Amino acid sequence: MSEYAIVLNQLTKHYGKHRGISKLNLTVNQGEFFGFIGPNGAGKSTTIRTLMGLIRPSGGNASIFGLDCQSQASVIARDVGYLPSENSYYENMKVWELLQYTADLYAMNCETKMYELSERLNLDLSRKIADLSLGNKKKVGIVSAIMTSPKLLIMDEPTSGLDPLIRDKFLSLIREFMDKGGKGVLFSTHITSDLDKCADNIVFLHQGKILLEEDKDILLDKWRLVKGGLSSLTEGKKEFLNCLRTTDYGFTALIDDPEKAKQLFPDALLEHASIEDIMIALCEGRTAPLSTAGNNAERRMTSS
Repeated sequence: MSEYAIVLNQLTKHYGKHRGISKLNLTVNQGEFFGFIGPNGAGKSTTIRTLMGLIRPSGGNASIFGLDCQSQASVIARDVGYLPSENSYYENMKVWELLQYTADLYAMNCETKMYELSERLNLDLSRKIADLSLGNKKKVGIVSAIMTSPKLLIMDEPTSGLDPLIRDKFLSLIREFMDKGGKGVLFSTHITSDLDKCADNIVFLHQGKILLEEDKDILLDKWRLVKGGLSSLTEGKKEFLNCLRTTDYGFTALIDDPEKAKQLFPDALLEHASIEDIMIALCEGRTAPLSTAGNNAERRMTSS
């Protein structure tokens, strides 16, 4: 088995004249929790659907545990727990019937795990799918993805529709999955707080391209400095500018143009800004090309 859980090599998908994703290079080591961040339309779901063999790439390739995501999709599926961003279920089934159907597809006895996960997520197994709320349908997808004891979890917007209490229980389940020997998690979200306690690394996708790949703790530290520096540019200018220089992602226009920085980061944004808000503002405000974006992933691939 490959040392990598996931590898993207120049992965590209176009929908006619419309961009999906463009030349994505990325590696996820086994045992890593990877956060996949980006706004709606950034290409997160397109990337994940290509990984799962649900759509064919326009160029490049992807692999999971060394297996090609197109030609060996059925083999890969045995080891992957997949939660799509939008689920479509048999509405007339009861929850337990649908979950049993999943277990039958995997030829596994998942009854104990099914009941345990459903109890922890407050999911009523006796209800019909048609009668479930959006949040409860999301719970069905979570249980379905985890109960087969996969090696890898690929989850697209898994907390969408969950109330805060259930969200915390779900994140605890994911941490337990990794602690018990899970080989990796790819977690797509636009809610950066989901990743604060879980993610090892973060990839930020914007307009179909990798804008930034960074160790999560280093990234958060950098942008805390950015926000602190911007809130008082006069006193904190040196710290702020040094922080921008250390990111080295081509945002040279902002380094010597504090007035432009003020326009991009008004006080209201600074007060409530997420990593995503900051990255988009920097991206839209840059004038130089992102000459080094994605190089971390490329170095990791070539070094092997």
